[in-house]
Formats: sequence, C-alpha cells, structure tokens
Amino acid sequence: MPGGAAAQPAIGGGPDLLPRQPKSVEDTGLERSLIVELIAKDMSIAGKTHLSGLTGALRLPINVLREALDFMVKEQLAEVAWRGASDVDVQYRLTAAGKQRAAVCLERCAYVGPAPVTLEAYRAMAERQRQRQRVGAADVAAVFDDDDFDPGVLEQIGAAMHSGRSLFLYGPPGGGKSTLAGKLGALLPGMVALPHAVLVGQEIIALYDPALHLPPAPPYALQARQAQERRSGDARWTLCQRPVLRVGAELCPEMLALRHDGYSGSYQAPLHLKANHGMLVIDDLGRQRIAANELLQRYMQPLDAGLDQLTLRGGHKFSVPFDVLLVFATNLAPQSLLDASFLRRLGYKIHVGPLGARGYAALFRRQCRAASLACDDAVVRHLLERLHGASGRPLLASYPHELLGRVADFAGCAGLAPSLTVAALEQAWNSMFAACDMPAPGLAGDLCETIQ
Repeated sequence: MPGGAAAQPAIGGGPDLLPRQPKSVEDTGLERSLIVELIAKDMSIAGKTHLSGLTGALRLPINVLREALDFMVKEQLAEVAWRGASDVDVQYRLTAAGKQRAAVCLERCAYVGPAPVTLEAYRAMAERQRQRQRVGAADVAAVFDDDDFDPGVLEQIGAAMHSGRSLFLYGPPGGGKSTLAGKLGALLPGMVALPHAVLVGQEIIALYDPALHLPPAPPYALQARQAQERRSGDARWTLCQRPVLRVGAELCPEMLALRHDGYSGSYQAPLHLKANHGMLVIDDLGRQRIAANELLQRYMQPLDAGLDQLTLRGGHKFSVPFDVLLVFATNLAPQSLLDASFLRRLGYKIHVGPLGARGYAALFRRQCRAASLACDDAVVRHLLERLHGASGRPLLASYPHELLGRVADFAGCAGLAPSLTVAALEQAWNSMFAACDMPAPGLAGDLCETIQ
C-alpha cells in the first residue's frame, strides 16, 4: 500500500548500504499523484524533457517514471514529443492541461528535486544504521597522533566515544577545545545512507545537504561508488560520511525545529536530524540566543529515548530516530552555566586546560616546521621561561600559531623574510595582549578579555 510499502526496505548494492531500487510506483511507497506532481513541476521548468533527464532529477528508475508518464499521457497531461530507436529514448512535454496542473502544484509546493522516501522507510533505515561501533585507545591515538593533548584528556575522550554518550568539554579560551572537537568526527568510521527528502503526510522535508553530507572517504569511497553505480539501490538515497555538524553562537531556537520555507512550501530538517548517525558539536555553549539549560532540556529526552518528536505547521506530531553524538564545548564555568541536574545527565565532563611544558614546546616546534621557520632551543626556552614564566600566562594551545603568524606579519611589513629570533618573538608577544589583560599578583581575575 502507498505510504506503507517501504516500512521495511530491502537492501541492495551491497550489505546494508542502500534500500533496493523500486520496480513500480507501489514499491516507492508514494502515491502516484505525488510522482505525477513532481514530474509535472520538473517538466514545467525544463520544458521538453528526456526520460533519462527525469531519472536523474527525480532519482526514480525508468520503470517507475514510465508508469507515471503513461498515466499522464492517458490523462492528456503530457505527450510524447520525440521517440528514438529504443523504448527508453523518449522525450516528453506537458500539454496545456499539464502546464495548468503544474502551475497549481508549484503554487502549493515549489519543491522540485529527488522524490522523497516515506517516513516509515526512513525510520526503518535509521534503525539499521544506528551507531554501534566501539572506539579503542588505538583509534584515539591514530586521530590525535599529531596533537599534544594531555594523555589523561585523550583517555577520557576514548572512554566517552566508546560509550557513545554525550561529551561536555570545558576550559579556558585557547586551550584547544575547538580543535579537539573538530577531530572527533574522525572517530566515526564507515558511511551511512541518507535520503534527499522525507515525506510526512503530504509534506516534504528536505534532509540531504551536500555541504554537510560529504562523500565517503577512503577506504569506503570505492565501495560507495560501486554501490551507487550498480543501480540495484534506491537512488533517492545517497551514501556519505557519518555527518559532523558544528554550530556556535549563531545557534538559535528556530534551528532546533522543523523550519517551513514559505517560498518553496517544503520544510528544512533541524540540525540534529541532519546530523543523525553522526555528531553535532555545539561550540561556545552559553553564547547562544537560547539559554544553555533550555538547549540541554531540548535534547535530554531524545538522548534518553533515542527518539525525537517533531511538529508540522498544522500541529501534526511525529517521531524520528535520534542517533546523534552530542558534543558541547564552552569556556564558561560549568556551575555558572548549567544546573547541577543537567551536569549530572551529561555523559562525560572533560576539562581541556593548558598544556604541559613539554607538550607546548613540541607544539611550538611543529608549528615552526609548518611555517618553514627555523627554531632553536634558545627561542623555545625564552618563550617558556621569560615570556610565559614572567607573565604567568598559561601554556594555551592557541598561542604558537598566533605568535608565528605575527612574526610573519612584522617581517612582511618590513619587506623581510620571516626569521624566528628572540627579538621577533618578543615583538609578536607584546602585540598579542592588552596591558590590562596581563595577569598581576593579588588580582582576582583579568580586567579585560584575552585577545585571542
């Protein structure tokens, strides 16, 4: 039956990669009228259209399209404009009645693109693809091999990723929280199948975003390409890396719910739905236009239940699987940001603070190599003992890159090749911090924010 036939999609194109290609309109789980509507809207924009062009635009196989087009020809909504030697070498165009039908459809919903999958099909595939991988110490070491995070921090990261529970990263600005969070996605192996759009009732929800859902990386790229080229899989789905979405202070309440596009008449999926089967990193927690407690309240129930409830404009509510690893990062004190009850419910609380002297020196030398700057031990000692030591400024991971960038700026302005000397390092250091920002004995805190 339409709307229910895809409740348990068969798998094609390799084990558990793509649902099988539908062989008829009924197999798609969609009403024939919706497919006719999508064809009419596409043809009204493109004009005379080849059957292969419709296949690419709607991501439906020729058999399905031909079944719908035969109906359109019978109902005098479309006609054959040209026919070649083979039965698939056909061009169609809309009749006057078809153009009128397309205009009405576009007025109601201007969505033109791949045919959606049913909500039942999405739920079934989402359950098949739930994250079940277990991260080990070797995986963490491989991802953070070029970093100098404290071993204790990496042990906590490994345990958190192994558990699949949420992470809460906190610590001073410049400590490396954003860098750490940005690399966590590399610990999510494999690939997932995502639909371009999902149909809920009569409403289309756009889900796939090529800017966020990236093609599979090695060693999965070849397998993905073979699965897509085999043509036994449902082309309404596409294979991609496990998504890693990152948002900061720009996060607002509207991004946590379905958003209706008044122009297209369709919906945009909320951030966490686009991040399903992957990771959502919320950076700068506490800087958003939504209170941190309210933000966590929005996600606590889905985290506990593994399901999220969304609402359409008319008030219709429906549930979708919630399979997202949430990562929060902040430079604010946790106790001032969140209630104790919320802190308890967060999975792993990990402090990311200043580096040790050895790790900081190693990071500085590596940044020098990346900038093609010679670095001797005297410069490193001066940085650690005189600049950091005398000022009491912590060994934050953000400083080396910023310092070396300023060394290059001063040299470039003078028309010279950059050279890392003690004098050049001091010049860069003195330009980084406002006088009122320097730590001073007896003061409870900084008088103004650090210039990062």
